[in-house]
Amino acid sequence: MAIQVKFFASLKEDIPDALREVNSEDVATVADVWAAATGIKEPPAHVVCSVNHSHEPVTHPVKEGDEVAFFPPITGG
Repeated sequence: MAIQVKFFASLKEDIPDALREVNSEDVATVADVWAAATGIKEPPAHVVCSVNHSHEPVTHPVKEGDEVAFFPPITGG
């Protein structure tokens, strides 16, 4: 009954004590996963979210066995 949570790049450094797994019974959306894993109510507007390797909004529903990942904005040049 778990959802795997991954943080990448600067988010991994900025939130070192974030949980890497949350109880699927305690969350309904990507935003809920962020709050449960970090203790921060909402993800910053610039954070990119992914559910099972597909970019999704923070309102996207989640379920047991999902993998939710959070990325900082990506730029290039």
